[in-house]
Amino acid sequence: MSEAGCVFCAIVAGQTPADLVLETDDLVAFLDQRPVFRGHVLLVPRTHVVTLPDLPGELRDPFLAAAQRLCTAVVEALGAQGSWVSVNNTVSQSVPHLHLHVVPRTKGDGLRGFFWPRQRYDDGERASYAARLRSALD
Repeated sequence: MSEAGCVFCAIVAGQTPADLVLETDDLVAFLDQRPVFRGHVLLVPRTHVVTLPDLPGELRDPFLAAAQRLCTAVVEALGAQGSWVSVNNTVSQSVPHLHLHVVPRTKGDGLRGFFWPRQRYDDGERASYAARLRSALD
């Protein structure tokens, strides 16, 4: 089930290009277009769900298991020392489709508090990051 006009539903449906990192029957993970740090991944359910409280019970375990795998992948594939994982529910939720952020972190990376400075990828760089993460997830 998708929602007309939802950018994440369009990515799930293959109508909007994205650098996919992980796909299951129920979930899709892809690189954020404007990452906090390169390798910043968004995990979404294929079904249009707006907030975490709306996530059907049968998707809770697969959603969290995929998040765990992505946390491991950013360390193994990108050399991060850890990750920052977050979900916004309504407030500060730029796309009204549940999405979990997995942001690679390294001590001294400059991120402080809840200020999320955004970056851009150089040409071809996004595809390289996605490939590295996919490789770590295989």
